[in-house]
Amino acid sequence: MNAIQTIYRAKYLTLIAIALTLQSCFVAKDYVQPEMEETENLYRTDNLPQDSLSMAAVSWKEMFLDSYLSSYIEEGLQNNLDIRVAIQQIVAAEAYMKQGKAGYLPTLSTTAQATHQELSKNSQFGGFFSSIDQYELSGSLSWEADIWGKIRSNKRAGEASFLQTVAAHKAVKTELIAAIASNYFKLLALDEQLRITKSTIRTRDSSVITIKALKEAGDVTQVAVDQYIAQYNNAKALQLDIEYEIFRTENSLNLLLGRPGRLVERSELTQQEINADISIGVPTALLRNRPDVIASEYGLINAFELTNVARSNFYPSLTITGSGGFQSLDIEKILNANSLFATVVGGLTQPIFNQRSIRTQHEVAKAQQEQAFIEFRKTLLTAGNEVSNALYAYKTESEKFKFRKKEVESLRQAESDSEVLLKNGYANYLDLLTARESALNAELNVIDNKLQQLLTIVDLYEALGGGWR
Repeated sequence: MNAIQTIYRAKYLTLIAIALTLQSCFVAKDYVQPEMEETENLYRTDNLPQDSLSMAAVSWKEMFLDSYLSSYIEEGLQNNLDIRVAIQQIVAAEAYMKQGKAGYLPTLSTTAQATHQELSKNSQFGGFFSSIDQYELSGSLSWEADIWGKIRSNKRAGEASFLQTVAAHKAVKTELIAAIASNYFKLLALDEQLRITKSTIRTRDSSVITIKALKEAGDVTQVAVDQYIAQYNNAKALQLDIEYEIFRTENSLNLLLGRPGRLVERSELTQQEINADISIGVPTALLRNRPDVIASEYGLINAFELTNVARSNFYPSLTITGSGGFQSLDIEKILNANSLFATVVGGLTQPIFNQRSIRTQHEVAKAQQEQAFIEFRKTLLTAGNEVSNALYAYKTESEKFKFRKKEVESLRQAESDSEVLLKNGYANYLDLLTARESALNAELNVIDNKLQQLLTIVDLYEALGGGWR
């Protein structure tokens, strides 16, 4: 009996040795990052310097210095609903990754079984006994050798899927921080527009009194009075529009923070400073900084490894299975040494006819890999396009600000001069109406221009992949 056991043990060890030797016979290929011509020239800099260090490497805590804004970003990162969904997606992807890592391990199961069988009297054994009772306590083990790299590729695909989810979570953080900052700056700009509009209303209210006095003196007609009143009411309507926009923007910000609508505490537009040294870094930095680009490449890696898996299915698989335990017709003797049994089976399985399913899986996997590559390239080009647009917008808004300020100064002076001339009978009331309307619009444009400067910096920060650190 010992000799037989020794022979079986030797065969079993031989099969294991063969399996381990064949580990080097990988069909699976190693992933290599694809070379693309666009990588070195992703965005137009328009003579702006390319530093080796991108502003995306700056933490949002150093980027946004407003204490209210910082607290809102912190709150949003904790409570935003999209962030919480992304975290749960990471948890799910991590579970799949752990399953992929366990692919090298054998499967083990146990069985406790009691069988009662009633035999026909006309059957082969029915004349000897009418029923059989059998009891079994056993375990079975199965292990597949990773000859062609299928298990390894499955493991790497799971890891890529997990890392893709992590990168997607970082992308959500980047988008959230940019959205919170943008809505906060919009609130500050609306506050400033509301302040100017209220000041204009007070001025126009006193102007109505003045124009009525001029009418009584015979210097102007009722038409002038009506137009002044209309201009005053236009400003009052503008105030209501701005107040509604403030209310709506506050609600939008509260939604980003994952809380019910409420009043949002804030500072003033004139106090805003952004620690923005406009350094965009070299184009290839987008591959390391921008989370959606990182996530897209991990999607490509996942598709690449699943193609390896599909390819390995064409080749035979080596599986070693074993089972053993106790089996007895008498439950009292179930743990007796004579009740022991064991079986070891090693075999190669080569698919031959399978209704073309393996070839179909391989063709689908290759198509999905090509699709993932196209998506990766598209994401990279989109990132470069967004950086280019943000750079040009920042440059444009910075230059416009100088002209807007000069425009306001000129129109306010024209408004003041027109008012003096009208009171002294040297100007038409229409000149003053036009000057006031133009001055108000110009001041609102200056505020909008200041807002756009802040937003273009936020856009550039997001486009470069900043904010998730």
